[in-house]
Amino acid sequence: MAADAEGKYSSADTTWTLLGAMLVFFMQPGFAMVETGLTRAKNAGNIVMKNFMDFALGTIVFWVLGFGLMFGEDIGGIIGTPDFFVTHYDTGDAGYPPLVYLFFQTVFCATAATIVSGAMAERTKFSSYCIYSVLISLLIYPISGHWIWGGGWLSELGFHDFAGSTCVHMVGGVCALVGASLLGPRIGKYNKDGSVNAIPGHSITLACLGMFILWMGWFGFNGGSTVSMTGDDTILSVGSIMVTTNMAAAAGAVTTMLLTWVKYGKPDVSMTLNGGLAGLVAITAGTDVVSVAGSFWIGVIAGIAIVYAVEFVDQKLKIDDPVGAISAHGVCGALGTILTGVFSVKDGLLYTGNPHFLMIQILGVAVVALYVFVAINIVFRIIKATNGLRVTREEEINGLDFEEHGLVSAYADFMMAPDTTAEALEAGKAPKEAVEVPLAEEKKAEAEKIVPKELPTDGHRLYCVTIITSDKRFEILKAAMEAIGITGMTVTKALGYGLEKGQTQMYRGAAVSAKLLPKVRIDIVVSKISPRTIIEVAKKALYTGKYGDGKVFVSTIDNAVKIRTGEEGYDALQDYPIEEEKK
Repeated sequence: MAADAEGKYSSADTTWTLLGAMLVFFMQPGFAMVETGLTRAKNAGNIVMKNFMDFALGTIVFWVLGFGLMFGEDIGGIIGTPDFFVTHYDTGDAGYPPLVYLFFQTVFCATAATIVSGAMAERTKFSSYCIYSVLISLLIYPISGHWIWGGGWLSELGFHDFAGSTCVHMVGGVCALVGASLLGPRIGKYNKDGSVNAIPGHSITLACLGMFILWMGWFGFNGGSTVSMTGDDTILSVGSIMVTTNMAAAAGAVTTMLLTWVKYGKPDVSMTLNGGLAGLVAITAGTDVVSVAGSFWIGVIAGIAIVYAVEFVDQKLKIDDPVGAISAHGVCGALGTILTGVFSVKDGLLYTGNPHFLMIQILGVAVVALYVFVAINIVFRIIKATNGLRVTREEEINGLDFEEHGLVSAYADFMMAPDTTAEALEAGKAPKEAVEVPLAEEKKAEAEKIVPKELPTDGHRLYCVTIITSDKRFEILKAAMEAIGITGMTVTKALGYGLEKGQTQMYRGAAVSAKLLPKVRIDIVVSKISPRTIIEVAKKALYTGKYGDGKVFVSTIDNAVKIRTGEEGYDALQDYPIEEEKK
């Protein structure tokens, strides 16, 4: 027993375990920042709320029942004896008290639950997220965790998962796979022909910050899993664990950077971040039993695997995973556990030539994956049939910050939540199918009802019609304008409010005074089509009866000049074929 001379527990072991737990806890904001950065700003508040609450909810239910199921007295190698509120658990000869170990295991449990968030981001009901997070922490994770860490049948076979490549990460990855598959892709992710539209995250800076936090936290995740800092052997082991952890992450990041550089022509930033994460996940199972050279090769293999796994999930399986959680945690978690059976200096195939240990690792991965796949399928399908998993189409387009939490933008006055369809149009980088979104046909049908059959003209006079409205209504207006022959417009994002001082908002129980709201300004210069036609069509397209529908301003224009041809006035606004222009 590693203990201080004056008592049962060791100050060094207790302090080291608590420090490791605090570092793992700090990974929670790391996951939140990675997920927030790799998704769109209109969902940032929802995402940080999910990452905040899965830890809070998981802490409670793991204390109530989950810990007992995982670490209680073994029942047939399958499950631990329930120990409600952790009142009977004894750490035995360990150098730390029971509640220290409860805290340490709680932060690991929270990590498994939060992995699912990223794969199901931007279209999941918040209430449903809370439900399945609770069930993962309460039942799914503790049962498979008992097999591996709680004295269950896999540990008896000799299965080795030191800090959780399978126990934590693959479990979360399989849950993410099932959840994202049942949920379906985000609007605009796939075209009718099956081709993929990239939906970039809004802040690579946030994602990189989150990845740095995860990298640092992993030293607690792996190093802290010794739950001891007593004795030369343990101290040497901790030193080795720190180096192998760091080496695998570095090798994964460098490998992914080089591979994407060759494959895509440029080093892909977000994929490289995933490469570092892949290396960390993969090394977690065998970090205590592989050499530094072994960790390097595990990182290299994971860095290659993450690229092809992300592409396979995204392009072949057609499962929309915004942050690559299925690949980084599920695929690389399984891969790292299996590679432990190859690179373990004691039992690995590479060192002994005996495949026995490798077969045990493969068996453990397969059985845990199958169990989690079945269990989480039951959970998700029940939720889908009762509460529902997915938000409505309109809610998804508007953003979950506003629809689920009443936030106009998670960034307050610093920036506004972008309307992704308009943003893609302005950037000129999204294909038409992605810009118009699957609502396009409905919008066109709505526009046809709005548009008058006969359009009055206004001679050769020039007018500028300026429309200021909610950015959420832009696509409907654009479809209506196209239906009456408006082919040119200038769209500018803006912030503002009218006499009503913006929509009423509450923050921490108090009303927020005048709030600048996201708007779009559309400038249309016309000659053939009467401004009155545009006004009437815009009124019908934008009307909701609520504050913020917008305003229309009309002004006359003295002249217009087409720079390419030198034409002025009415002729400058016409779009003749090049051959006719030359004549």
